[in-house]
Amino acid sequence: MAARWTHGMTHGMTFAAGRMAARLDRRLDGTGRAVTAALVAAAAALLTLSGYFGYQLYGQHQEEQRRQDVLSAARQTAVNFTSLHYKTYKADSRNVLQGATGRFKKQFSAQTEELTELVTQNRSVSKGQVLEAGVVRADEKSARVLVVADSTVKNVSTPKGETRNYRLQLDLVQEGGRWLTSDVEFVS
Repeated sequence: MAARWTHGMTHGMTFAAGRMAARLDRRLDGTGRAVTAALVAAAAALLTLSGYFGYQLYGQHQEEQRRQDVLSAARQTAVNFTSLHYKTYKADSRNVLQGATGRFKKQFSAQTEELTELVTQNRSVSKGQVLEAGVVRADEKSARVLVVADSTVKNVSTPKGETRNYRLQLDLVQEGGRWLTSDVEFVS
């Protein structure tokens, strides 16, 4: 009889444990769904934030690359503009014109013949260098750069040479995938 009673008690305990396990499974299923939903939401939020920050980083990289391209073009224009040699002035002026467009190109082209004669007569030699350059503003199509440059100028009047300082404001525009100088002003 004790065996039956134990058997009955074991059976009852097993039955009760089974009911508790079923309730626990249902609770865990609800909790499991909630946890899964929370993980999916967290993953979606993480992906969204990653995409947003990735896009921001890409935009910053593009802007920095544009600034570097603008500075490089402005520096080259300033060096070309302040460097010349009376024996190679036609080639030197072509170098300036290759990086020019718009008003600056028209003005420089109009003066090239007169300047060639003047440079040749005076046996002028000038070697320019950029000391500093900074972008004032830049967007996808245009930019303004301030350049501080100097050059050592030698000619028949100053055979030992003298240093000249330049402060230039260059306006550049994007044309055909290149930054070209559209205007040059001397500033103080």
